[in-house]
Amino acid sequence: MKAVLTLNAGSSTLKFSLYRALKEPKLILFGMVDNIAGAAELILNRGGKKTNTPVQAATPQSALDAVLSGLSSDFAKLDIVAVGHRIVHGGTRFGAPEILTPETMEALGDLTPLAPLHQPFNLAGVRVAQIAFPSAIQIGCFDTAFHREHPWVNDTFALPREFYDQGIRRYGFHGLSYEFVTEELMRRYPDLKDKRIIIAHLGNGASMCAIKNGKSRASSMGFSALDGLPMGTRCGQIDPGVILHLIEQRGMTPQEVTHLLYHQSGMKGLSGISGDMRKLLASDASAAKEALDYYVFRARREIGALTAVLEGLDAFVFCGGVGENSAVLRQRITSGLGYLGLFVDPIRNARNSSQIGTGPVQVLTIPTDEEYVIARAAVQSLNSL
Repeated sequence: MKAVLTLNAGSSTLKFSLYRALKEPKLILFGMVDNIAGAAELILNRGGKKTNTPVQAATPQSALDAVLSGLSSDFAKLDIVAVGHRIVHGGTRFGAPEILTPETMEALGDLTPLAPLHQPFNLAGVRVAQIAFPSAIQIGCFDTAFHREHPWVNDTFALPREFYDQGIRRYGFHGLSYEFVTEELMRRYPDLKDKRIIIAHLGNGASMCAIKNGKSRASSMGFSALDGLPMGTRCGQIDPGVILHLIEQRGMTPQEVTHLLYHQSGMKGLSGISGDMRKLLASDASAAKEALDYYVFRARREIGALTAVLEGLDAFVFCGGVGENSAVLRQRITSGLGYLGLFVDPIRNARNSSQIGTGPVQVLTIPTDEEYVIARAAVQSLNSL
């Protein structure tokens, strides 16, 4: 049986799926290695049967090895003809899925400073897959691609124009998630096809995207995956003067500042406890409460800003691990936004219903599926050869 493997390698998790290589990919199994560099475990779902197995995964590389080992019996029965990879940053060059050659890998490696928390892991996944499946084609799918049609005012910074021309601009991320959710919205709610929509991808990484006529018009993330909402360990929006102060007055090196902003900030930094929302929601510590208060505040502020970009709002969609599963945060984020037409039914919200709104703006919860988008692109690339 010909099959496609998808790899979505992040800093703390490695998601994977196996699909039959059909025109419309058919899922065989899926799973993830969770809590990389901690008490890692391989979570596997075969046809609804879920297993959890502790594994040694101190690095994303060893997490990939754990997946290859854990699925060895499955691979023995399949002909892996393509491996699709989530690549966080495509820069100005990569706007569509592309077969990964040595030349494209080098170009993508040059973008690592723009996404240091993800790009190295994404590319490491490609190299491991090339060794494990030497006859399979490797396909890169880019998180920035969905946002390529932003109006210029939503892409530029107020810097001298030559910097924009050199690629210093707002790219936006989580594009594979937004692509899936937008398509699912159009399929399930055709009345929203030409409407004004905000999608909130809330997980360990978090962002929001303004959608109009099915296209991305603005993103809370910018030049890097640091901007916008506070995240598990990333700071979100910050005055650039703070960065200058840390370097010039505190004597921190650029490497120390990078580590601070990507690994020690966000919910982890604010709470001093954890970047994991589940732990913060379960905690009685005042610092955990304050961190959650800030998270909600920034989310509500971003909703207001993106509504202004869209000149109104017709639907709001939650997705991502936090957005799909935390009724508490969905309720808190939308509370008080009745002036925008956002109202949430507490009972349907507590049940994780797909439709949780009660007002003029539809409020929805739609599980995202980045792996399906990757698998579909891999199959299409195969068929184009």
